[in-house]
Amino acid sequence: MNSEDTTSARHRAEIAAGDRFEFGKNWQRFLETVDEKSILRAEESLTNKLGLPSLQGRSFLDVGSGSGLFSLAARRLGAEVHSFDYDSESFACTRELRSRYFGDDSQWIVEQGSVLDRPYIEKLGRFGVVYSWGVLHHTGAMWAALENVSIAVEDGGLLFIAIYNDQGKPSRRWTRVKVAYNRLPPSLRFLVLWPGFVVLWWRRLLKDLISLKPLRTWRHELNRGMSPWHDVVDWVGGCTDRAEG
Repeated sequence: MNSEDTTSARHRAEIAAGDRFEFGKNWQRFLETVDEKSILRAEESLTNKLGLPSLQGRSFLDVGSGSGLFSLAARRLGAEVHSFDYDSESFACTRELRSRYFGDDSQWIVEQGSVLDRPYIEKLGRFGVVYSWGVLHHTGAMWAALENVSIAVEDGGLLFIAIYNDQGKPSRRWTRVKVAYNRLPPSLRFLVLWPGFVVLWWRRLLKDLISLKPLRTWRHELNRGMSPWHDVVDWVGGCTDRAEG
């Protein structure tokens, strides 16, 4: 059994045990909404975050590529891209976006792999930009994951990560919510999802309504090219103890 097969088997076992949120299932639904406007927003977000007008001539490692949207944005900005994700369906989503927009492009490699697999990371080599948005805190071994991604950055390169803040008691409460979501049968997860949506969004939606600018914040959340609703599902279901993004 090769490395990808081993990773895929472990991933399926963790889902079956209720220990893992199916990030890729959420991203598969998100792919139905991806259009030119969302891709352009992702490109703008990427150049703004990295402080670069383009990625032409740079190598780009997308650690935990999820939907594949930001790998696609990086490729369109001129980078040579290497994407990987632990989640089987996320891997498939990224591969689907490559196929949809770039065919069998030799400058965009898509693999299934784990950021905690140090030999795998070492084998990838080093990159001008290493990008990981909302992933490393899902591994259950964040500091090891941080160390591993750092070795993939070439001298003078850029490492860009986004991770959860530990907010103490609120973070512990959300962890219990996330575990409950994953342990419930899919048909009953709305019992956790909708209250989670209300907790996350009611203040912002009410504030927008009072200011006579309904849904302004919701529309602003689209600026990365992502869907606010799919981000809510990702947040409510995304366990922080074992699930890798």
